[in-house]
Amino acid sequence: MPNIKNYKRNEYKGGTQNWGVDQDKNGTIYFANNSGLIQFDGSTWKTYSMPNNESLKSLKLDSLGNIFVGGNNEFGYFKPDNKGELKYFSVSKMVSKKDNQNLNLIWKIHIFNGEVIFQSFAKAFFYKNNSLRVLNAPKKFQFSFVVNNRLFFQDKVLGILEYKDNKLFPLKGTIFLNDKEIWGILPFKNNSLLLATLEEGLFLYDFNKVIPWKTDANDFIKKNTSLGGSIINNKFIILNSVLNGVVICDLNGKIIQHLNRQKGLQNNTILTSFIDNKNNLWLGLDNGIAFVNESSPFTYFGFGYNISTVYASVLYEGNLYVATNQGLFYHAWNDNFKEDVFKLVEGTTAQSWNVQVVDNELICANNRGALLIKQGKVAQVIDSRKGYFGFEKIPNHPQFFIGSNYDGFAVFQRTSGGFEFKYQVNGFNRSSRSFEFDQSYLWLKAGQSLYRMTLSEDLKSFSEIKEIHQLNNRFKKTGSIQKIGGRVYFQANNHFYKYSTEQEIFYEDKKLTALFKNIPNINELKEDSQSNLWYTYGESLGVLMKENNTYRKIDAAFSNLTGNLVNGYLSVNTINTKNIFIGLTDGLAHFDSKLLNGFVTKPKAFIRSFSFLDNTYIVNSNNQNKINNIAIPYSSNHVRFTFSSPTYENLENVQFSYQLQNFEEKWSNWSIISIKEYTNLREGDYVMKVKVRDSYGVQSEPSMLSFTISPPWYRHIIAYLGYLLIVCGCIYVVSNRIKLKIRKNKYYETIEQRRLYLEREAKIRYEQHKLEKEIEKLKSDKLQIKILAKDKELVNNSLQVVKKNKTLNSIISKLKEIDTSILDESTKTEFNKLHKSIVKEVNTDKSWKDLEKHIKNVHFDFLKRLKERYPTISPRELDLSTYLLMNMSTKEIAEIMNISNGGVELARYRLRKKLGLNKKENLIGFLMSI
Repeated sequence: MPNIKNYKRNEYKGGTQNWGVDQDKNGTIYFANNSGLIQFDGSTWKTYSMPNNESLKSLKLDSLGNIFVGGNNEFGYFKPDNKGELKYFSVSKMVSKKDNQNLNLIWKIHIFNGEVIFQSFAKAFFYKNNSLRVLNAPKKFQFSFVVNNRLFFQDKVLGILEYKDNKLFPLKGTIFLNDKEIWGILPFKNNSLLLATLEEGLFLYDFNKVIPWKTDANDFIKKNTSLGGSIINNKFIILNSVLNGVVICDLNGKIIQHLNRQKGLQNNTILTSFIDNKNNLWLGLDNGIAFVNESSPFTYFGFGYNISTVYASVLYEGNLYVATNQGLFYHAWNDNFKEDVFKLVEGTTAQSWNVQVVDNELICANNRGALLIKQGKVAQVIDSRKGYFGFEKIPNHPQFFIGSNYDGFAVFQRTSGGFEFKYQVNGFNRSSRSFEFDQSYLWLKAGQSLYRMTLSEDLKSFSEIKEIHQLNNRFKKTGSIQKIGGRVYFQANNHFYKYSTEQEIFYEDKKLTALFKNIPNINELKEDSQSNLWYTYGESLGVLMKENNTYRKIDAAFSNLTGNLVNGYLSVNTINTKNIFIGLTDGLAHFDSKLLNGFVTKPKAFIRSFSFLDNTYIVNSNNQNKINNIAIPYSSNHVRFTFSSPTYENLENVQFSYQLQNFEEKWSNWSIISIKEYTNLREGDYVMKVKVRDSYGVQSEPSMLSFTISPPWYRHIIAYLGYLLIVCGCIYVVSNRIKLKIRKNKYYETIEQRRLYLEREAKIRYEQHKLEKEIEKLKSDKLQIKILAKDKELVNNSLQVVKKNKTLNSIISKLKEIDTSILDESTKTEFNKLHKSIVKEVNTDKSWKDLEKHIKNVHFDFLKRLKERYPTISPRELDLSTYLLMNMSTKEIAEIMNISNGGVELARYRLRKKLGLNKKENLIGFLMSI
């Protein structure tokens, strides 16, 4: 049974019934659904409604990507607009009122000779170049079909009619079918036709007569009724049924595959079937949609075939035996697997760990014991005391083999009467299914330990048991043990070792190790009958297929089995290259390696939509080139992409990788997410690239979409030109202002220089004037000093005169005291002359009055200022002030003023008091400051 993927209505968000299926050249699938047109690109479902929400009964795509649809009283086509969004255009509006009567349902749509034909029960409408013409049914149409580029109509009265040259021509011998609804006409051998009727079965028509097609397929259709069918590669016929799913038969009518609810379909009523561009089958169901991976090299036997978790399988005497968790099951090898389920071998209802051919006998390792199987039955219970994992022949003992059971190992012997349990081997009671024999030892892996054991000669016990904790210093644990090419190998971290009995060491087989160099660390490895090396890593499966003494690695092809393998129990049964059985947790997988090369093709990746702000562009076959080079305003620099790949096999393992050129340097990691958003992109040219990797590891070529984000207005080229103009204007204005400023500065500089010159000149004049004043002052001071000196000298002289006059007055007084009577006359005369001259000298000396007058004239200004400031000052005090200003001593002042020294001091005290001076202030300094 091929892999089936069911899509429920809550997934595709549409109605229950799907009446038509078609595919565009990109691989996108379309469905005529009760809710309208449904589109599926492998990632996203989308529904397009009809006017008045009419249901669709038919659809057909032309080479241009136009999607022609038909419903109740409505037909037309969907066509993408300039943004790729599908828009509906009604053709039925072109129908005249006369022809519009009894339009009814459009059941069939065909592309024939460049025209689109919409067929209802009463009419057929031919649409081309936006014009419409009508073909009326002679009586009443049933359905129409295009086969081998010929157009056929079934008429309820006239039988099958062929349309040629705008006319209908009855076909000979087809009136027989008038009471039978033909739901399908398929091309058949020898240019004949296969007719599928609703309830009367299948018929062959050679354009002369109609005869029943008496085959298994015909019996199936008579029993379950038919809703038409399809044909695959002109080799296999698909027949839809109302009651029991779909069957696939060969050209001889032999059913080779039957898919129904029991085998995995969600519904048994098949309204339509369609073969896509990869020869996979799409089924429109009465409730849902189904995808059948017919072209896959894998088929499956699951619960529908009455088997569950599979631990081992083997082909023996015409039967395929399968060891499961529920027992041992079998199916006849040569019989068709279409209907029959696997049958339980009675007596094995328990966990079956293994089923093996030992000495040409089939033995089942079962929880109940070791069981000999013949002709689908338990022929002998060899040992029922313990459960068993598996069996191996004992080297050098052709009549004996050993079995691994729950308590260690047991030895069996082949006798003339069959197999016989001999004894449980003593000395070791650990259970393990992983063991191998070489010529000297039994090797067993239990947990993290490896055991090397030697059987005794009588096979009753282990004479030597050595536990080996690590193969060498590099690896601490053994990953697996297995036989390859008849030799036991020990694997650790993908390094393979053999054991040297002579040297008792493990040595590496570098050639075998090199095969696994680029493979993730494996868990188990098994060599099959064709010398292929099967291995598991993580939860995945891979194989090195042997081809002409070389190995070809295949692992991606088995990605759909990831997570479904039985952990720790690698079960691969290779019968031949076309028949390889792999045990799964939910059944048995059949792998045809011959189909792998033709099946695995390079997938295609598409950027399905491109959104920014409120704009969304849908990319399809019609507008792929138009959508490139989209200009986006900077305000919409938040963009969103959705990806798709019309790779419908194992969609859960389809992964995408993307790169936004000019933004990202590397491709993203692979991911199943088919949406990517970018925010705050800078202005510039971008190219979005996306590629897809299918479930077989095959990568597509990148799909690309280019777009440009315009700069914001302030970074636009026009803005830059504006900025340049502004800068130039600013430079011009600044330049002019600078020039003006320079001129002003020069003017002001000239003014300033003039001002400075004038200031300097004025300063010079001032300085000169000041100097002159100082000179004058100096001269005045010098003159004053001279005057003072002269005054001093004058005062001194005056004082000398005063002293002289005092002396003369003293002499006069003395002369008066002399008695002149005693003098003679001459002497007396001389004496009187002397007295008179002295008196005259004293009376005529006016030097003192002249001194006072001189002093007052010289110090007139000082005396005036002093008098103005101190109006109450007396003349006597003015004289004292003048004498003090002249720096005369107290003695000199006393002599001039004719007072004592104490009188001078008293006069000074009174003067100080009148001037308001305190004791600390210098009187002479104060007078000099006035």
